Amino acid sequence: MPNVLRRLSFGVRSGGLRQDGAVPAPAVSADDQLLDAYSTSVADTIERVSPTVAHIDVVGERGGRRAQGTGSGVVVSPDGLVLTNNHVVEGATRINLRLGESLAIPARVLGRDPDTDLAVLRAESHESLPAAVLADSKRVRAGHIAIAIGNPLGFQSTATAGIVSAVGRSLRANNGRLIDDVIQTDAALNPGNSGGALVNSAGHVIGINTATIMGAQGICFAVASNTAQHVLTQILAHGRVRRARLGIAGHQVTLDARLRHRTATEQRTAVRIVEIIAEGPSARAGLRTGDIVIAVEGQPVTGIDDLVRLLDSTRIARTVEIKFIRGETVMTVAAAPDERGN
Repeated sequence: MPNVLRRLSFGVRSGGLRQDGAVPAPAVSADDQLLDAYSTSVADTIERVSPTVAHIDVVGERGGRRAQGTGSGVVVSPDGLVLTNNHVVEGATRINLRLGESLAIPARVLGRDPDTDLAVLRAESHESLPAAVLADSKRVRAGHIAIAIGNPLGFQSTATAGIVSAVGRSLRANNGRLIDDVIQTDAALNPGNSGGALVNSAGHVIGINTATIMGAQGICFAVASNTAQHVLTQILAHGRVRRARLGIAGHQVTLDARLRHRTATEQRTAVRIVEIIAEGPSARAGLRTGDIVIAVEGQPVTGIDDLVRLLDSTRIARTVEIKFIRGETVMTVAAAPDERGN
């Protein structure tokens, strides 16, 4: 009998029979626990955000022909404000939204901004709608969880998950303008995802899904939520986005510790100029490609969204001070932004 008891005792440690004859549950590894926590987080986020993502049906004219299309949109206020892509509703004469199993809700365009491929709609509903929360996209880093929710190919409330691949990208819009402050992700997007939500693990919207690169795998883009918030505010105030323009294209860069020390710069990120428009305000002021813009009018420029925010309508035709790093030297110039055309 002692020998039998010893064998049973050994079986308990190795996953065998217990003394009562029952099979014990398999041991859960740390990796399994992490995967389970990840799955739960993603599932909870999808459940929370999906009711705020609308399926959009559009009827309109494109190229002189009657056209129908579909896309996605994100409800951002209970009274029916919806963010979507400009290319989803461009030329629309009739727009209907559908949230979950609800009946179609008519919507109208409050304003469009082709430069960022964003548009703001108003859902004509008397009921309070479920609304998503816009995150501070400046806090987004490569490697963060990214969950895309939309209606690809007509499949409502479809979710895909991945990570943020890069931040501060530039992407050319349909009108040829560069959209700055774009988030790159490997969360799969397909036709119909346009205008849907890219959210973080907290269920807050970090971007509005806008594009994929045809033929590429896992290279998808979303307009950052800080840019979307700026466009939303401008459209509510003016019906369009009024902007001052320096005549540059740039992207966010990280300032290494050595450069920060040599230039006595505290901020960790700024905007490097990659292109200057000939005869534009920056060219006239003497800025060059490669210069790193760190402040406008004394306000830190830590990313493209800061530059967009600071160059608002109040800066048009007014001289502003641009602080930048050239090589390892901090310099300033005075520039007079003009108004960006529509």
